[in-house]
Amino acid sequence: MPDKVVDLRSDTVTLPTPEMRRAMAEAELGDDVFSEDPTVNLLEELAAERMGKEAAVLVTSGTQGNLVGVLSHTQRGDEVIVGHQAHVFHYEVAGCAVVGGVQFRTVRNVDGMLDLAELEAAIRPPNVHHPRTSLICIENTHNRDGGAVLDVAQTRSIAEVARRHGVSVHLDGARIFNAAVACGVPARALAADVDSVTFCLSKGLSAPVGSVLCGNEVYIETARKYRKMLGGGMRQAGIIAAAGVVALNTMVDRLAEDHENARVLAEGLAELPGIVLDPKKVRTDIVIFDVISPIGADGLVRALKAKGVLCNVAAPGRIRMVTHYGIVRSDVEWAIRCARDVLEGVTVGAR
Repeated sequence: MPDKVVDLRSDTVTLPTPEMRRAMAEAELGDDVFSEDPTVNLLEELAAERMGKEAAVLVTSGTQGNLVGVLSHTQRGDEVIVGHQAHVFHYEVAGCAVVGGVQFRTVRNVDGMLDLAELEAAIRPPNVHHPRTSLICIENTHNRDGGAVLDVAQTRSIAEVARRHGVSVHLDGARIFNAAVACGVPARALAADVDSVTFCLSKGLSAPVGSVLCGNEVYIETARKYRKMLGGGMRQAGIIAAAGVVALNTMVDRLAEDHENARVLAEGLAELPGIVLDPKKVRTDIVIFDVISPIGADGLVRALKAKGVLCNVAAPGRIRMVTHYGIVRSDVEWAIRCARDVLEGVTVGAR
């Protein structure tokens, strides 16, 4: 591996800030399962306030947060409507089916948004032959749709469909603060019309571990029981929560820097032979592009790794790069130069 490494695989590779490390070392601790850890309690109060909800519960990860979130809305045999590109559908190991006994029904995602007509048609009427539609899951920002953002009006339009049918809405807000910065609104505005929301501390906010699930008090009490069932009662978890408190207080506004670096990265990559990318669609920290060069997406990932630039294949023929804390403008420029070196002279393949 070269001496210089630019890791664009994900914003999950971020390391905690010095302030986070100090807060973790000095955190006041107690037993969180007994609700006696003051640092966890502080984080949960802060998270609930930021999301405009009554209560919150610290969970180990975004995947656990979504699983606990869905379980707390549903009963075995229910159906949950999700976008066909949803993270909870593609990357969470069928947990809702295995643990919760619920099935997913997919509708189309377009730039992260659900097709409203298709969504309404997918909600099942009462019928002895049908599962009960109990929940709609949405995602903001949307991972597989290139960090696409749902604004307040889009989220509200989905919630209005749900309410007409007595269905709840859960928001996978793993990167909701990226969406808030991109929209220029508080995160609570993007969560105002949903019944529950989970967000990650360990992605762009750079804490080492953890996510938070937010909702009303009754819902969160149910969620605590499911968290315990899944092994998420972490006892002296204030060591983790301390970094989360620092993350919420110090790391949100700086996400704009990641977005600007992603824009520069997208514009630079879009000029290279063998890459298909519309920079105008890059609004947050995720850059996804098609590779039509004969080297292919897998070959380009390998060649970039040899030069010290790490990224991932997101789908056949597609690569994902993510900017984050620890990546500066010179790193982005270096990644573009490395990609240019690999792709120049390679004959661009036909579609």
